[in-house]
Order: sequence, then C-alpha cells, then structure tokens
Amino acid sequence: MNSIIKPLNHNQHIRLVLAIFVLFSVIEVINLFTGRMLSQLGTIPRYVPGLKGIILGPFVHGSLQHYFSNIIPLCIFSYLLLQYGLKRYLQVTLWIMLTTGLLVWLFARPATHIGVSGVIYGYFGYLVLAGFLSGKFKLIIISVLVAFFYGGLIWGVLPSSPFVSWESHLFGFIAGLAAAKLWAKPSL
Repeated sequence: MNSIIKPLNHNQHIRLVLAIFVLFSVIEVINLFTGRMLSQLGTIPRYVPGLKGIILGPFVHGSLQHYFSNIIPLCIFSYLLLQYGLKRYLQVTLWIMLTTGLLVWLFARPATHIGVSGVIYGYFGYLVLAGFLSGKFKLIIISVLVAFFYGGLIWGVLPSSPFVSWESHLFGFIAGLAAAKLWAKPSL
C-alpha cells in the first residue's frame, strides 16, 4: 500500500521550528541547572565511549552564550531547509549529524566537541549550494539570501579559538555540500 505524504504548510513549518527551539531550550535549561553535567555527552575523538556524542553532542551546549549563538541560526536554517520538504529536511539533518560526528570523532583534536554548530554549518553548505543545483527559482533565491546574510560563517571553518570546534564547522560544511550534491531536488 502506497502512503502519500502531504507537504507541510507554512504553519506546520513554523510549529516544527518552534518544537526544535523548545527541545534545545529544555535541554539547555537542564544542562544549566545540573552544572553542565550534560556536556560530557559530546564527541570525544578516537575514544570509543565518545562515539555517543555523534548523536547526543549537537543537543548540548557549553554555556548560555554558546546556546544563544546557535539557536537562532538553527531555527532560521531549519525553516529554510523545510522548503525542500520534511523528508529532505530529515534526510539532510541525519546525514549532516552522522557524517560530521564521525569525521570529528576520526580527525578532530582531542577535546569534547559539543553544540549544534556543525549541523548549522551543514545546513549553511546545503542551503547555499542546493538552490542552484535544484534549478528552482524560489530555492535559488534562498541560496542567494543565505550566502549574502550568512556568508561570513565561512571563516568559522578555520582554527580560531581553542574552545571552538572549528573541526565541527568544517566537517559540517563539507557534509552539507555533499548533501546538496546528493539531494538538491526538493522532496515532499
């Protein structure tokens, strides 16, 4: 039996982004009130128990500043990526999380890598490239606007601070570009 997936409308996009905001906010509050105990859930390169961070690390932030610097771009990019359809949003998100996390685990410097910025950089890479590859006017406009307003993110793929996982940024960006090459056409 074939199941038909109905595309989400604008209100459903907004509700999904709001749910993402609430989820990350609840986790941040829990982490804050437990003395940052959840921060140990990050990716620790080449340490087998650190593999759990591939899935859990993006949900945890090291400080309120870290959380606030990530939550707005995460919500904006999630909304824009939803223009490609829910299926594509989930597919790209899972790809970016797993690919970025695995590359960080294999190649990053020894540290605990936490935060959703690798996913954000992946979304950035996807959104900039996929619109042009799709050939659809609306998606090309999204690519141009993301490149114009967020183009400065590209500098975050370079080493800057010992407390910033530039490796997550770099590998996330690469994973997003790869996802665009694989899946630029919108889905339901």
